[in-house]
Formats: sequence, structure tokens, C-alpha cells
Amino acid sequence: MNDQIHSDGSDHEHGALGDAEYAEFMELAAQEGFDPEEVEGAIGEAGHGPLPVLAVVGRPNVGKSTLVNRILGRREAVVQDKPGVTRDRVNYEAEWAGRRFRLVDTGGWEQDVLGLDASVAAQAEYAISTADAVVFVVDATVGATDTDEAVVRLLRKAKKPVVLCANKVDGQSGEADATALWSLGLGQPHPVSSLHGRGTGDMLDAVLEALPEAPAQTFGTALGGPRRIALIGRPNVGKSSLLNKVANEDRVVVNELAGTTRDPVDELIELGGITWKFIDTAGIRRKVHLQEGADYYASLRTAAAVEKSEVAVILIDSSESISVQDQRIVTMAVEAGRAIVLAFNKWDTLDEERRYYLEREIETELAQVAWAPRVNVSAVTGRHMERLVPAIETAIEGWETRIPTGRLNAFLGEIVASHPHPVRGGKQPRILFGTQAGVKPPRFVLFASGFLEHGYRRFVERRLREEFGFEGTPLHISVRVREKRGRKK
Repeated sequence: MNDQIHSDGSDHEHGALGDAEYAEFMELAAQEGFDPEEVEGAIGEAGHGPLPVLAVVGRPNVGKSTLVNRILGRREAVVQDKPGVTRDRVNYEAEWAGRRFRLVDTGGWEQDVLGLDASVAAQAEYAISTADAVVFVVDATVGATDTDEAVVRLLRKAKKPVVLCANKVDGQSGEADATALWSLGLGQPHPVSSLHGRGTGDMLDAVLEALPEAPAQTFGTALGGPRRIALIGRPNVGKSSLLNKVANEDRVVVNELAGTTRDPVDELIELGGITWKFIDTAGIRRKVHLQEGADYYASLRTAAAVEKSEVAVILIDSSESISVQDQRIVTMAVEAGRAIVLAFNKWDTLDEERRYYLEREIETELAQVAWAPRVNVSAVTGRHMERLVPAIETAIEGWETRIPTGRLNAFLGEIVASHPHPVRGGKQPRILFGTQAGVKPPRFVLFASGFLEHGYRRFVERRLREEFGFEGTPLHISVRVREKRGRKK
């Protein structure tokens, strides 16, 4: 694999494609009858890397989800006229004036989680920490409340760009209510009716001014910043013990009581001559809206740690059956697009029977990450700890790998010839050509003559992994179908 190119492509206007490679690709696309603008857009979407993040925050029932639906131009977020309907943070991809960004709708506010103000603050803290800019929604008909003031203090502390949305201004008579929100000290309030769409365009123009073209990298860069490794898993699986073992000293409090760790703890640790930044995160218990007190906040901060990491080392207690919680944590890391290592802890406590059944559980319950490097360790005794760093390095290599377009298309041609797509409705769609438009994680865009079924896409992904490795990383594959028109000659 010496001809693989390792590049994040983030500084190039053609994704991860160089100028010469891009020119060849566009010529091929024209020969196959694709519109150049459509192809450029597909490469841009697949190769953009992380999009800038816009968080919508505010206290319950101020109309956040209604505003999100208005920005998206469709009804996605659940809306109901009572507080607390949005229970988990939800991500959408949005666009305004030709610019794409990730929209985060926050919620999950429960009256019984250490008081309403505290739970609002916890959600806002998470959303603000992972966002590039914030839309702060206030109900203009009610005015600024004590809870609003508490969120304002968080926003000032975070020093993130803020657009103040004075919602529920349905006509001229409400303009005075919006003007009163200058008192919050966040600048101009933008009077909006998210229900009717009034004023949302002007507010989104202000959002684009606040958002960066691309989000700042929060992890290792070409300048030599340490790679960020998040240790995640259920409570009491041994995350803190593992961190202490790799550091060869007691850096973190360890207790048999599950949930001792509340906040992520960053530790710079040198292993194999390389400095890594390990983040020991609090255990994820149940779905956020079912948690109480400190566990509620622990889940938020764990999610934030995953967002800021490059590699997620997922610890699983091998002495217990793989649980739904374990699977949820794996899914969180995959959806975040992080490199993944599975570490099965407490391996030294297993007998032969348990090892046999564990292997069967891994095959069935963790099939979605069969590509992830696996290490069997004991955080207490240190068994096989030397295998952890090579596994992390393998995952990072897969995460950063890029296949040149020429080699990729030769491979796709072999697939089409040896395993064509099944005929459906008298037609047989074909993959015409493709490219890898980005890395971290690898992102592919395939151009086809017709719709490719999900099973065939899975087959293509499996063959990509067999041919090129990509060990330890999720793969993103998008497909563009040629519109019905005559081929260009």
C-alpha cells in the first residue's frame, strides 16, 4: 500500500483530489453524461470533512425545534406545545445561501434533574462546547428570564459567536418585545417567527457571518499536536484503571462504585516514544433523558469528549454479556466518524466456556464494527497492554488512508465485471466511476447509472476493506445517480 496518499484534504477546494486528478475525474464524468456542477457538488459534499456546527440553545418551549424545522425547510424535529419534547440532541445537515452547516437541536430538559435551570445549563454547556456558533432562542413575548440569564453567562464564558433570536414575534406589535432583549448584552436581537417564517432569512444571514467556513481542528495537526484518544464505555468497565496502567501511575481516582469519574480527564502520556492525549470519560449509563443528577451531565461530557477525539478506545467488560449499552456506545463512536479500537477488559478472569460464548457474542452483537482492531487486556494486571498502542496506530492509519482515483476506478471496474448489480425491474444499474473525496474518516462518492440497493453498497464496502484495509475506521459511501438524459459525446 505504498501508493496510498495520506492527506486530510481539508485545505483543498476539490476535497482530497489534487488539481491534475480532479481534471481527469471531471473529464471522465463528462464522458459519462454527468453535469459538471452536479459532480463538483457531490465531491464537495463528500470531501468537505467536518461541517461547521451551529447549536440552537434556549430554555424549554421557546420554539427551538420549530426554528430548526424552519431552517431545514421540512418537518424533522418533533414539535409540541409543552416543554421537554426534545429529549436528545439531534443533528441535521442544513444549507443557507449555498453554504452547508451542521445544525444541532438541543433538548432533554427534565424538571426533576437537579432542577430545570441546572439541566438547561448542562445541555447548553455541551452544545456550546462542540459548536462553532450558537443561536440563542428567547421567547420575546415572555422576555428574558433568570434561566435565560444563566445561559447568557455560559455563552460569555465560552466566547463563541452568538446570534440572538427573539422568537414568537408574529407581527409589528411584537417588535418592541424583541427590542427589550438588548438588555441581555448579546447584541442585536433578531425578531423571528419560526412558526410563520417571518425574519428567519435575516437571522440566517447573521448566522453565516458568525460561522467559520470550516470548523477549527480540535485534535492532532500537522504542527505535531498530540493525538487525542477517548476512553469510553459503560460505568465500571475499567476506564480509569486502564488509564492508570498505561501511565504507570495513579492519575485518576479508581473505585468499585460505578460512575466515580464525572468529568473527562485529559492526560498527556508518553508511550512508545510518542505523546498521546488520553481522555478518561465518565461511564454512559442509560439514554440521557432517563438519567438523573450527575450521570445526566456525565453522558453529555462523554459525548463531547468523543466529538473532540480522533480515536475512540471502547472498553467492554468481557466477563459480562455484551449489552445494549455497549452497542449504543459503539454506534455513537461510528456515527461521530472516529477511528475505533475495541478493548475487552478483565480478560484474565475468563474461563474457557466464557471465552467461547464471548466470541459468539462478538460475531453477532458487534458485527457492525468487525473491522475494528481488538485487544484483550487486563487493566488491573497489565496483561497485553503493550498491544494497545499498535492497535491505536493501526486505526489511525486506516482513518487517514486515501486511495488514488485511478486505482480506485480500476478496482470498481473489477467489481462491476465480476459481481454486477442484480437486475431489478428489467434494469441493471452500474457503478460508472468514483473517487475518495476525503479522509478522517474515508469518504467515497460513487457515480452510478441507477439506484444501488443497500445490500450492494454493503458488498462494495466489504470489498473495499478486503482490498485496501481501512482497518479501524468507518467508511462513508454516497452514491449519485445519473439523471435520465442522453450521453454526451
